[in-house]
Order: sequence, then structure tokens, then C-alpha cells
Amino acid sequence: MNFKRELEVVVISDVHLGTYGSHAKELLRYLKSIRPHTLILNGDIIDIWNFRKSYFPATHMDVLRRIMKMASKGTKVIYITGNHDDLLRKYTDLQMGNLQIVDKYLLEIENKKAWIFHGDVFDNTTKGSAKLLAKLGGKGYDWLIILNRMINWIMEKLGREKVSFSKKVKDSVKRAVSWINNFETIASELAIEKKYDYVICGHIHKPQNRIINTEKGSVQYLNSGDWVENLTALEFNEGEWKVYHHEDNQIENNSIDAEEENEMDFLTKILAS
Repeated sequence: MNFKRELEVVVISDVHLGTYGSHAKELLRYLKSIRPHTLILNGDIIDIWNFRKSYFPATHMDVLRRIMKMASKGTKVIYITGNHDDLLRKYTDLQMGNLQIVDKYLLEIENKKAWIFHGDVFDNTTKGSAKLLAKLGGKGYDWLIILNRMINWIMEKLGREKVSFSKKVKDSVKRAVSWINNFETIASELAIEKKYDYVICGHIHKPQNRIINTEKGSVQYLNSGDWVENLTALEFNEGEWKVYHHEDNQIENNSIDAEEENEMDFLTKILAS
């Protein structure tokens, strides 16, 4: 018997498929364990900036295949473009069956409005001449993640606690912390001004679910985090938003489709034809 969690809405972002840092295998297990009515991909799902022809493992392709399969079985899939997959913005408002590509999305749920966008609009480093530096920084970040995984493998063998180099770097730089706080404040202030109940972002790889208050009102700010370090998603069910933190032992083997082993990979079939 295959058990899947029924959810109203799931939001994931910053998967960065096509890079060494992407936890595609873990994401695939998560996607196989849920059955959402709406799946929102909030940017940077495919990392076109750092895409390598020589590196796109089968598990990365399997994530795309799983998303397409979910759409074919009735899940509404909203792909919101981010800065690392900004080439898809030329296809904004394209709709194919249950799959839609947009730059931002307004979700109305239980008489409340959620304003959803990736968040790079607030980041000047993703624009103009600074974009090249951001791309180079992205490659350095990718190698840092690989080094971090090697160190953590050793730490785990020694029975020691895992560490995150990139989080330590970010947290130690006051300017970066200040920028993140400004990002959250600006997004929330705009949402309050537009009288939205929720504002949902990605981009900064920092999962969040909190109320932000200003002189003009309050809004629930949410961030889906990423599938590079945090392995998080946002889930909405029974009137409540929650941050999901992935751990392999949370997902039982019977949540995985038995038919998966016998399925033809139609994306591979198309590419081979």
C-alpha cells in the first residue's frame, strides 16, 4: 500500500538542479511522498547560470520527471522564475495543461491572499555588471558545498556534529545579515501595502515562517529555504502554513510508488528520439 500525504499547497525553491550542491535525491523522495493540490516552484529550480553539459545526473532529471508526472496526474504546477533560471522568463505566462510559467503568483486560499515571488527583484547583485560577479560567486559556493559534504562525512564517521561553512560565512558577515533582514522587511512592507495576508519568497536560502509587524499593519512572511543546505519546503494544510524540514527517516519506503521501477522515462525517450 502506497501512502502519500495529502496537502493543499507545497512551495519549494532554490533546488539548483545541474549543480553539485543540489540534493536532488532527497527532494525526489519528498516529492514521491506527497500529493499536493498545488505545487509552486518558487525559482532557481534549474541552475542555468552554473549549468554544465557534463553534469546533470539521472536523479536531477528524475526530479523534473516527477514534477511532470504530478502535473499529469492532476496537481497544478506553478513555475515561478528566479534569477538562476531567468532564461525561462521569455516564456512567462506560458501554460501547458496543469503547468504554468509565471514571474510572480497570487494565490487565493481560504479567503486569504498569498503574494508569491522568488525575491531576486530586491537583489542588485543579480542585475547588470554585478551579475557576472554573482555567477562567479555561485560557482565558488558550489565548490564550498562539495568541500562541506566531505568534511561532514568525516565528522559523521567520528560521531561529531555536522557543520555548515556557508551558513557560518553568511552569519559572520554583518552586511549579509543586514541585507537579509532588509530583504524580509521590504517584501513584507510591500505585501502589507497591497493588503495581502501572506508574502512567500525564496532566493536567500533561509527558511522562515513568522509575523512581521510595521506601523501600517502586519503580514505573515514565509520563505521556502532551499534544497542545497536546509532541505526545506513550505506546506499549507488545514488553514496553516508550516516549514517542512526533510530527513530521510521521516519518509517510509511504502510512500514511494511501486510503479516507479517499471516506468519509461518519457523525457529520456524524447531526447533519444
